[in-house]
Amino acid sequence: MSVDLDAMNLSELRDLRNKVERAINSYEDRRRKEALAAVEVAAREHGFNLAELTGIKISKSRVAAKYVNPADQNQTWSGRGRKPRWVQEHLDSGKSVEDLAI
Repeated sequence: MSVDLDAMNLSELRDLRNKVERAINSYEDRRRKEALAAVEVAAREHGFNLAELTGIKISKSRVAAKYVNPADQNQTWSGRGRKPRWVQEHLDSGKSVEDLAI
């Protein structure tokens, strides 16, 4: 796939960058989940669970999302921790985080 970056305007370049970042994040998340699943299987095969081996309690519960990216409804944020890039870009454009509320 070849993309002529010189022919794109600033808006198109930013849109492309956002799509690439989402694709990278999605890929990394899938790989991380695959690795975690493989480690959990290996631990079970030896008669343990991951928490017993690491001493870390793994919680499956998630905090409910409070904000959603209007450009990509799959991207949400609970309001805790570091702000996602799409939230920061929204704030940098002079808009309010309340605009993103679910």
